Amino acid sequence: MTAETPTPSDFIRDIVAEDVRTGKYEQSRTRFPPEPNGYLHIGHAKSICLNFGIAREFGGICNIRMDDTNPTKEEAEYVQSIMTDVHWLIDSWADKQVGGAPLYASDYFDRFYEYAVDLIRKGKAYVDDTSREDTDEYRRLGKASSFRERSVDESLNLFARMKTGEFPDGTRTLRAKIDMNAANVWLRDPVLYRIRHASHHRTGDKWCIYPMYDWAHTLSDYIEGITHSICTLEFEVHRPLYDWILEALELPKPRPRQYEFARLNLTYSVISKRKLIQLVNEKLVNGWDDPRMVTISGLRRRGVTPGGLRTFAYNIGITKYPSVTDMALLEHTMRDEFNRTATRRLVVLRPIKVVLTNYPEGKTEELDAINNPEDPNAGTRKIPFGREFYIEREDFMETPPPKFFRLRPGGEVRLKYAYIIKCDEVVKDEGGNVIELRCTVDLDSKSGGPTAGRKVKGTIHWVSAAHSIDAEIRLYDRLFTVPEPDASGDFKSFINPDSLEVVNAKCEPALADARLEERYQFERHGYFALDLDSTSEKQVWNRTVTLRDTWAKEAKK
Repeated sequence: MTAETPTPSDFIRDIVAEDVRTGKYEQSRTRFPPEPNGYLHIGHAKSICLNFGIAREFGGICNIRMDDTNPTKEEAEYVQSIMTDVHWLIDSWADKQVGGAPLYASDYFDRFYEYAVDLIRKGKAYVDDTSREDTDEYRRLGKASSFRERSVDESLNLFARMKTGEFPDGTRTLRAKIDMNAANVWLRDPVLYRIRHASHHRTGDKWCIYPMYDWAHTLSDYIEGITHSICTLEFEVHRPLYDWILEALELPKPRPRQYEFARLNLTYSVISKRKLIQLVNEKLVNGWDDPRMVTISGLRRRGVTPGGLRTFAYNIGITKYPSVTDMALLEHTMRDEFNRTATRRLVVLRPIKVVLTNYPEGKTEELDAINNPEDPNAGTRKIPFGREFYIEREDFMETPPPKFFRLRPGGEVRLKYAYIIKCDEVVKDEGGNVIELRCTVDLDSKSGGPTAGRKVKGTIHWVSAAHSIDAEIRLYDRLFTVPEPDASGDFKSFINPDSLEVVNAKCEPALADARLEERYQFERHGYFALDLDSTSEKQVWNRTVTLRDTWAKEAKK
């Protein structure tokens, strides 16, 4: 378990706190309204933590609402993935603040339609026959459609016939009648409904007209009694339309208010759902939950914890000003948590065998190893030691550079938790590759022995050959090589060719009992989590994060 973060403070929470203090609303109500046209990403995690966090902190409710108004891009699979991600992030933290089962904008299609009819009757909306291209151009120029003065009765008749499927896609729209000369282009008679003969994942073929985002978003908030409708900053220009819809329909108060905050932009990643879909569809990654992706499912599979992600969301804060958050902050957040909580284990990623020529054949002893030096209650475990064991290939060099304090011919190192050994002989295959090291051991150098205090400069880790278990280790790194891959046109050209390396490792036997929900530090290598591909025959591990920020060193170079 991770320690919970302190209660955040920001301008949106200040607004909610004041509304609660003055009794403006009986109860604060927020919502998280994703479109079910893809998997959630880390930017959504920031929004989830904000909306559910406000509900949690002020005794309110937060609805999960699917903004399912575009039937050509939405699928039930995405709905399920969204619910899985949300509950993973908030369960045991803010699950009591969920407004029941997920809601859907499609639940309100009948009411949306009736509200549209009412708007036409009030003379504040009209059916337009202008093409999509001309509509966009006219709005840019501030030019009114020739159908703007269409009568109420004719618009009512045409809108009803649009609903029954009489007209082809793109031939007619319903538009709000506001102000074609408005400085804000979103008030220049925006489209409220378009014709789309497409089957919906929930309503089937009942509808062939579908509401636009602003119409559905505003009225869904009102119907659900949302008090604080929190959006990202790009919707700031939509707020006057949000307010106009509520006022034009003369809806009874209280009404929701929209507030905007800066979205999350993260270095070495792409947040755009369109680009994430591109990565998946073009098989540049291994699906939505590829651990290199910044989707919530990818982060979860990589080993990021919900508490760690909530802490990250708290650390980056809520502001009105666009900025870019360094990936290093997310990595630092995870390191900080895992340093306190992760169980330590010995794993050799690229093994080379060592044989102790003066150690008794067939003998095995058990040595004490610390489970977590940061946790006084973590205790110790027994690790087996014998005549043959594995060390990291990088911990031996035949002709080492200066200040190389690991194993070399004629050199000595200490084995962690064990003895001092000396390399006497290097065994190679026909190709000249080192396949085995033959060493001697100082049998008095173990803890408590006569020469235990003897100083050598290097300490390396190891795994007993007779007791090791095999595992596949997936060494994940950042997906892109540059901080802002989508700053130029072709973000795919910056994909990191070294973002995944797979090695077959040797692990200490205690890892046979590893659990999916637990995080482990493979000493000297990083923090790891079991992958869902693991079987009873072979474990698969994902590196969540390295022990230190190797990218900072590269940046300095």
